[in-house]
Amino acid sequence: MESIVLVLVMLLAVVASGYLVRVLPFALPLPLAQIALGALIAGAFNHGVALDPEVFFLLFLPPLLFLDGWRIPKDGLFRDMRAILALALGLVLFTVVGAGLLIHWMIPAMPVAVAFALAAILSPTDPVAVSSVAARVSIPKRLMHILEGESLLNDASGLVCFRFAVAAALTGGFSLAAATLTFFWMALAGLALGLAVTLIVSWVQHALARRFGEEGGSPILISLLIPFGAYLLAERVHASGILAAVAAGITMSYAELRGRVLATTRVQRTAVWGMVQFALNGIMFVLLGEQLPDMLRGALDSVEQSGHVNPWWLAAYAVAITVGLALLRLFWVWVAARRALLRFHGHEAPRAPTPWRLLLATTLAGVRGVITLAGVLTLPQLLPDGTPLPARDLAVFLATCVILLSLLAASFGLPRLLADLPEPLESSAQRQEDHARHAAAVAAIAAIENAQRSLPQGAADAELQTLAAARVLALYRSRLGGGTDGETGARELRRTEEFERTLRLAGLQAEREAVFELTRRRRLADDTARKLVREIDLIDARYRQETH
Repeated sequence: MESIVLVLVMLLAVVASGYLVRVLPFALPLPLAQIALGALIAGAFNHGVALDPEVFFLLFLPPLLFLDGWRIPKDGLFRDMRAILALALGLVLFTVVGAGLLIHWMIPAMPVAVAFALAAILSPTDPVAVSSVAARVSIPKRLMHILEGESLLNDASGLVCFRFAVAAALTGGFSLAAATLTFFWMALAGLALGLAVTLIVSWVQHALARRFGEEGGSPILISLLIPFGAYLLAERVHASGILAAVAAGITMSYAELRGRVLATTRVQRTAVWGMVQFALNGIMFVLLGEQLPDMLRGALDSVEQSGHVNPWWLAAYAVAITVGLALLRLFWVWVAARRALLRFHGHEAPRAPTPWRLLLATTLAGVRGVITLAGVLTLPQLLPDGTPLPARDLAVFLATCVILLSLLAASFGLPRLLADLPEPLESSAQRQEDHARHAAAVAAIAAIENAQRSLPQGAADAELQTLAAARVLALYRSRLGGGTDGETGARELRRTEEFERTLRLAGLQAEREAVFELTRRRRLADDTARKLVREIDLIDARYRQETH
């Protein structure tokens, strides 16, 4: 019973955090407010939630990563894939080596393998933390696409490094060949399974719906179950469940282009996923806050492990590691920017140097989050001979401090760095949207004219059909350059509206198909397509409700 009450209190804390950041006279980032409320809950209940890393990964990561993969702009993801992979793979390895050596140098009492395990679990950025910080900061679109792609892909590389560092700490051995093979298996098998699960489920769902029909809530429930299925299947074969969930989400965005889901279902599903995202994001940070009291109580024991008596050394270590991670990231980003300039050297339109504020913003946006905390808690407590793992509590405490410091730095530093920063204009985005609206209007006019010919023919209704068609066509022709609405008498208005509704639904369906076709041919960015389809779906849902 107490566990149920605790869960309900956590949900209330998520709701309260949204009002708290608006009531306070100073700007408090939402994640930090949720962490503070979580710490208060742990104090009120005299203990925090016992965070089981495996249960945490299963309950929270699949749906959130699936949704991020579903909504991330694919044109930006593939356009900047080289930069994303450089951060998700190269920077992770660079961070593991650099931060691992730094940690062992500062804390000789921490074994080399444990130091590298701590560096490995600190190397990936957290997609949930990045999204939470970005929600209150105006980050340039292209930079945001790169950060989202990095945070979605670097978990696999970081967790593989962490796994082998832990194995080295337990056995005293390390195999580079085995680590490489494991990484490629985890990455490729995870991506393949995520893609396969979404395609198979979508195909089966469509086949059953076409043959037997379906309830309105079934597609929504299936979309909620897909990420869990992909994650569990990948983990069962020792692949990356994280990448499987991401791949399932990316594949879902392409499966949507077939336009098989009803407009009302899409509208309802968007609302459901929005609620799920809000609740899970908030609970993750509340959980992080609930772990803090136990972490702080274990800090005094960690002092002895570090070889010092003064507890302020722990704060110094945490700050030094956070600054070290930032400097490693800044150096890597600066080198990558310089290489990009060299690749464009000699072109007719050379690329302008990256502003230093943008480099610093990219560095601060490398936020660590609850994934790091859940990962470091999987550190074994005992060695194979039964003795305690050296400096385990110290590693957990330092990881928690780095999470908090990175959140603080990003929450307060990014708004100041990005203030008045000229954002590169997405010159083609507005042209794409205008072209898509024009093409959709042309397709709708053609569909309405065809639908008009298929309406029941009769002398009594001929004038009303013509009037209804004129009113609907005027809506679309106004987008193309003009047109006027007609008028009708009150007695004949109902039948006119029935004809008009039929024609408008035909036009909306044609609009939607035109947008999907442009997206399939990669002539329209998928985030713009999602915006247009949502506009169409809302109108479509309104007209269909009027028919019932």
